[in-house]
This record gives sequence, structure tokens and C-alpha cells, in this order.
Amino acid sequence: MRIGIVCYPTYGGSGVLATELGKALADEGHQVHFITYQQPVRLNGFNPNIFYHEVQVPAYPLFDYPPYESALSSTLVDVILNHNLDLLHVHYAIPHASTAYMAKQILKKHGKHIPFITTLHGTDITLVGKDKTYAPVVTFSINESDAITAVSQNLRQETYKYFDIQKEIRVIYNFVDSKRFHRHRASSCGNALAPKGEKILVHVSNFRPIKRVADAVLVFKKVWDKIPAKLLLIGDGPDRPAVESMCRELGICSDIRFIGKQEQLEEILGCADLFLLPSEYESFGLAALEAMASEVPVISSNAGGLPEINIQGKTGFLSPVGDVDGMADHALTLLQNEELLQQFRKQAYRQAKKFTLEQIIPQYEALYQELIPQPV
Repeated sequence: MRIGIVCYPTYGGSGVLATELGKALADEGHQVHFITYQQPVRLNGFNPNIFYHEVQVPAYPLFDYPPYESALSSTLVDVILNHNLDLLHVHYAIPHASTAYMAKQILKKHGKHIPFITTLHGTDITLVGKDKTYAPVVTFSINESDAITAVSQNLRQETYKYFDIQKEIRVIYNFVDSKRFHRHRASSCGNALAPKGEKILVHVSNFRPIKRVADAVLVFKKVWDKIPAKLLLIGDGPDRPAVESMCRELGICSDIRFIGKQEQLEEILGCADLFLLPSEYESFGLAALEAMASEVPVISSNAGGLPEINIQGKTGFLSPVGDVDGMADHALTLLQNEELLQQFRKQAYRQAKKFTLEQIIPQYEALYQELIPQPV
């Protein structure tokens, strides 16, 4: 199959999932074309089945805001015609579903039928999409998709709740590369980060308010008061300055590292003892899944799709959003009982194995085959 993938190329979960999906499809022998405004951050290495097409957005004095949607639609038409693509798979509804619909209508004039799939990832539905500025277009373009998928049952339910969707939304979960995320470097990095055997807690996010990074720091402070511990904060975003100030005010800066954006997360997760994800909402929780694949139990909120992957009392613990005391108590329950911690490590890994590439990729391939016209 010749597949076009449209996504945001940044560190967000939708871009990561789209890129890893494309790479896996290319490994299976499919021809994959990424179409976006810059190369996705995880699109590294060479694969002869992968193509990248940059969307050029000319800057004209007339426009206060460059018309990316128009440029993307035109680029889609050009790539589809010149490379004879079979199908488009767009990730994150805004604005990718509407641009795919526009490209599809243009291509009809060229005698070319191109089905497109829209995969919903979270804030395109639960936050941005609900804004009245976007809602009518989001609803229309989702309904015009040839197929719709969501990354969790919770996101599927939220979409039906807030939008008048007339089509079936299929759930195809996010996935993890279990060969990449595994606890294979634990001893070396653990000794470097915690030379006195301190427990290592990790949080990964885009440091936006919805991630509640301050809660992760407060949980860590309560753990730090009881046992020697280190906290690694991975990522960057608007809340970072405030969180850094909080760490100084609490007097725990010497045991907290702000590592910034990291592409090779597996090297860090491999030496962690616990993963903290106190988010206000997660449509799925890909970062938590990657931690679990690295045999790291998860202390999280119970928001959104997190209970679908983090199983209470088996792979970690869930608490209500904002329940810092409860999260800290759960963290200490594991960190102060090495036998229990090792049990949770194994259970987290077994749960993550249900969401591997090998489990999920065939579901996408089967969906693609349903939509691509078969030769007569």
C-alpha cells in the first residue's frame, strides 16, 4: 500500500504515534509518505520505504496568519497525484481532517478517489475541538472521514458526548515498541543519577497546565521527606519556570533534574523506579505505557483513558486528579517495599505487552484494506 500520513511533527503524543506507525508500516513493506511542515522528531534513520514532503507556506504581507490549511491541501493533492497514493491517514482532527476533505474533493476533479482516515488523539476533541470557533468544522470533517479511530474507549465516548458524530468510531489503542523500551540499561544510568542508591522518580510531559507538573513535584516532596529520592523532569513548556521556582521554594532543587526534551527516552526510563503522571486529562497516556514497557510502575490520576492502561493495584495506582497525598502514599507503598515493587514491575511489563506494535499494526492494516478500492 502507498499511504500518506499527516501529523504534527512535534513532541506531542499524536505526532509520536503517527511517526512510529509510519515507521512500522514501512518496515512491513508499505510505502509511507509523511506530509507536514517539518520533519517529525522521531523520523530518524533511513528506510527506503519512507518519504518526507515538506509543506511550504509562503509569507505574504496580506496575511497576518499564513494559510497553512490551504498550503497543506495543495501539497496533499500534489503528493497524492505524483506518487499515486492509495489512502490518507490524518492524525489530530484540527486542521488535518478538514484539509484531507478539501484535498479529496479537489482530487475528484482529477478522477482520483482517495479515502481518508481521521485518528482522534485527545485535545483535538476534549479541548480545542469544543471551542465554538472550531466545533462546526471539526464535526463536519470527522463525519466526512471514510473511517474514524480513537486511541481509547474514553476518547471515543467523549467524542460522541460533545459532537454530533453520525459514524462509527473504532478504538485502536496507542502502541509501544517493546524492543526499544525495556529495562536494559538500568544499572549504569541508575548509578550515575542516584549514586547513593536513591529511588528515581520520573515525569515526562509538555509542561502545560493540563499535565499538572506541580503536582508531580509535590508528590515527590512528600516522598523525599520519607526516603532518599531523585526526580527527573523530562520535557519543556510554559509551566517550566513556575515549577523551577517551586522547587527552589521547597528546598529540593539539588535532588531534581530538569532534563528538557529527550528523544531517547528509553535510556532514562530504564533506570527509573516510578513514573508520575498526575494529569488533569489523558486521552490515553502514551508516556505511561512507555514507562510500563520499561518495567516502571505508574502513579497517575484516574483521568480520561489512564484506567484503560494503568491497572489499579497491579501496574501502579490511580488517584483522583489533585490528590497529591494519595499519590504520595501510593508511591511510598511501592518504594518502601522492594518485593512489592519488583512484583509491580513485572505486572507493568506484562500489561504493556498488550499494546505492542505487533498487536496494533495489523489492526490499522486491516482498516486500510477495507477502504482501498480493490481492482476489478
